[in-house]
Amino acid sequence: MEKREELYRGKAKTVYTTDDAERLILQFRNDTSAFDGEKIDQLERKGMVNNKFNHFIMQKLEQAGVPTQVDALLSDTESLVKKLEMIPVECVVRNVAAGSLVRRLGVEEGIELNPPTFEFFLKNDKLHDPMINESHIVTFGWATEAHIAEMKRLTFKVNEVLKALFADAGMLLVDYKLEFGLAGEQLVLGDEFTPDGCRLWDAETKTKLDKDRFRQGLGGVVEAYEEVAKRIGVEL
Repeated sequence: MEKREELYRGKAKTVYTTDDAERLILQFRNDTSAFDGEKIDQLERKGMVNNKFNHFIMQKLEQAGVPTQVDALLSDTESLVKKLEMIPVECVVRNVAAGSLVRRLGVEEGIELNPPTFEFFLKNDKLHDPMINESHIVTFGWATEAHIAEMKRLTFKVNEVLKALFADAGMLLVDYKLEFGLAGEQLVLGDEFTPDGCRLWDAETKTKLDKDRFRQGLGGVVEAYEEVAKRIGVEL
């Protein structure tokens, strides 16, 4: 597989074209940002940890029947992925109250949400990823009603699989965001699933083991990511 030109550079990942028109290379960098890029840093080993973590999680989801973008692990920091037509919508499931839900609704952090909540957000940094609803998605042509239904189904399937995975390792899957894209007619889970895009707490101590350590200046960010990876069996 020949790596070619840079196609897109995000806050923490870079996408490259390849000699296969249907495949891309996804590179995880050590860059770390929060608050729409207002807080930025470089964290040694983070790209490697997230790349291997993401590959492990996507394999688990594939085994559970969730189609994913990831094809193969190429190196410590790069993965081969399918080229998708991404839908500019984030799907968020919350199992425990935290983050923006607490700020918006004034509820107490740590409350278990039963049933879990589901929210849509528009993927747009300039607008700070505003919350949207199904009507907005259909009206503005971001996705069809059929795509919306399938995104919701797959997002809750991911919750079923990963809540159990993390629980078995002594952790709470507090919340997470997913992005989907189309490979032809098939809806596929894209982007990533790493501690950058979810909240994970130790089940007993409620210690934060995710990107909130960076957001809140708690330190030990990569060390926390590595702990999560090792608990669930990721080989780093």
